[in-house]
Amino acid sequence: MSKSTNKQGWIITFAALGINLVMGVLYSWGVIGKALINNWGWTSQEASIPFTVSAAVFAITMVFAGKAQDKFGPKMVSIFGGIMVGAGLILSSLATKDSHLLLILTFGVISSIGIGLGYSAATPCAMKWFESSKKGMIAGIVVAGVGLSPVYITPITASLLKTYDISTTFIILGVSAIAAVSILSMFLSNPIEVKVPKVSGKQAAPASKGNDFTWNQVTKTPQFYLLWIMYALAATAGLMLIAHLPKIAEAQANWKAGYWLIVILSVLNASGRLGAGILSDKVGRTRAMMIVFLIQAVNMFLFMFYTSIPLLIMGSAIAGLAYGAVFSLFPTTTAEYFGMKNLGVNYGLIFTGWGVAGVIGPMLGGIVADKTGSYSNGYIVSGVFLLIATLLVITMKSPKAKAVEESKKLQYSVVSDQ
Repeated sequence: MSKSTNKQGWIITFAALGINLVMGVLYSWGVIGKALINNWGWTSQEASIPFTVSAAVFAITMVFAGKAQDKFGPKMVSIFGGIMVGAGLILSSLATKDSHLLLILTFGVISSIGIGLGYSAATPCAMKWFESSKKGMIAGIVVAGVGLSPVYITPITASLLKTYDISTTFIILGVSAIAAVSILSMFLSNPIEVKVPKVSGKQAAPASKGNDFTWNQVTKTPQFYLLWIMYALAATAGLMLIAHLPKIAEAQANWKAGYWLIVILSVLNASGRLGAGILSDKVGRTRAMMIVFLIQAVNMFLFMFYTSIPLLIMGSAIAGLAYGAVFSLFPTTTAEYFGMKNLGVNYGLIFTGWGVAGVIGPMLGGIVADKTGSYSNGYIVSGVFLLIATLLVITMKSPKAKAVEESKKLQYSVVSDQ
């Protein structure tokens, strides 16, 4: 790789990081939801619905957004994503205290479609500019943006709500998102592929790039289903904690300012995304998964014993590292198993496992706490999920050998016909 190519790859990587920092506007809902409860008299359940819908729509959109990114390129998809995010937020400004359905549609659906489009364009685009030994690190850097976003979005949103009303806050966030994403998207591009020369008037079979699986080929492999299940199992613990940490802090340590645990988890979430990417480059994707899943499993089994503020901080930090790790381990493993060419749609399909975890995790914590008055059983279930995910990692085998063999057979067939 030339120095100029390497430089362009890094420029694209940091532009993609910036886009993900904006796409983390999803996490502003924690502060907005609180304002809806305090200022508009919404119940906690009513205020949580737009966010729940948003997580589900985001995950589903990743499938179609990934396919669009592979077909139309990252720049156009990202710009359109930024416009959708901003438009959803701006339209949310039309809501009143009785506009429950409107906020579900604008924030929960429209903005989340935009988030899915922007997120799907950023990571595959950056990874394509680097060799395999650096893909984990690059994925970690890019996805760290979403992990870090609550660190700045939460206080900014809180400050806006103190200065302006809810409607004006939505408008400011929406206009800022459109402007920032549109500018950063101009730096995105995929590397130019080398065209295959023609032989005797016919185009020769393309050289194999490894596993360039199409989405329908991917869904016929056992590896796809294993990765999907592992994603859902591994992400459940982190999502349960994110939804309930302030309440957990109050219940287990009588700490009224437990919202700081969300900030701590968010910072370590970003660190885990980068750290796991680098780790997987060194020790391999599946071995890194086993390390992360086991650490998180032990942490979850011990979480019921974190009954002081220092212990809760430690437990939240570990949980953040492990939860963040999945966001770099799964896209890099998807690329390694199924190739870079169709990574957008292929990872989008696997990412729907996270969407399921986004429903299971918060519900698991809430149901257990309501029925038992404690989160202990929720920790145990999450720990068991992680142990199952670890066992599934052991069974994983790359589909690479089979794919390359079939590719060689196809190439031989094309050459023989000439």
